[in-house]
Amino acid sequence: MSFTELKSTVKTIVKNNNLNVDERLLHICELLEANVAHYNWVGFYFKNGDKLELKLGPYVGEPTDHTIIPFGKGICGQVAVSNQNFVVPDVSAQDNYIACSITVKSEIVIPIFVNGENIGQIDIDSNTPDPFTEADERFLEFVCKEVATILS
Repeated sequence: MSFTELKSTVKTIVKNNNLNVDERLLHICELLEANVAHYNWVGFYFKNGDKLELKLGPYVGEPTDHTIIPFGKGICGQVAVSNQNFVVPDVSAQDNYIACSITVKSEIVIPIFVNGENIGQIDIDSNTPDPFTEADERFLEFVCKEVATILS
């Protein structure tokens, strides 16, 4: 399924008011993991109240011990502070990387903004070295903008 086709399905999931927010987020994770070959773990992290940490939300993939990530720690924690996309072609080259699985070779994290505030992010791990392109970034920015509409 192309990113264009996936965008249409993401919009349909987001607009499905018969599901609660977490159910919709989980369906998005399932959709992406099932239809993009190099997306091996797909999940959402969100700011944990007033704490300077992220809390794991819905995800698909191997279970992770990283249910809470302090701001600044790992790729997700760095995105919480920088408010910038972070594409990691080779996780072994990152000093501040939190290993979730020995099979993970690369990662992409895109922040989610609601009313200008970074409230969370989508995190994708890949078992393929350096698979993420600008097309992945633009697509995931689209996903985050759609998701933001149900989080505000």
